[in-house]
Amino acid sequence: MKLEQGLVQIYTGNGKGKTTAAIGQGIRSYGNGLKVFMLQFLKGGETGELKTVMELGENFKIFRFEKPKDFTWNLNEKELEELKLEIRDGYNFILDVIKNNKCDVLIIDEVMAVLSNKFLTVDEVLYIIDNKPKNMELIMTGRNVPKEIIEKANLVTEMKPIKHYFEEGIDARKGIEY
Repeated sequence: MKLEQGLVQIYTGNGKGKTTAAIGQGIRSYGNGLKVFMLQFLKGGETGELKTVMELGENFKIFRFEKPKDFTWNLNEKELEELKLEIRDGYNFILDVIKNNKCDVLIIDEVMAVLSNKFLTVDEVLYIIDNKPKNMELIMTGRNVPKEIIEKANLVTEMKPIKHYFEEGIDARKGIEY
């Protein structure tokens, strides 16, 4: 199966579920014979989805270019410079994927956080959108989507928290949040 028309989807907001929704779409696409690449920015630790997707084989792959690190706000100057270089490697990988049409569905997880931290520019993300192959679906996640990117998207879904157990003092749980 090949897509006739690939669109641009964004999952954003302060609520839980952005990455989960993107992976769910990836699983659906994979199940229908599409090749899925997911690049995860700012995620270096072990997660359940990483292990599961690795077992799927060549048609659904997760790529990470960053070494495991603390949260960006806890990094020193040297660690931040290293992170910027790793993010640049990830961006260059994305450019190669779109230039050579290497997958049917491209998921760029936490790209909006990369923008918020000024590791990439809005123009660089717009370049991805404008240059993706016509038949490639592009899915991006993260909070605080710039309006220029919203305007280019075909679908923007906002995850809005109504109630969250973090407010009850319950920390992130393995198997649920990661």
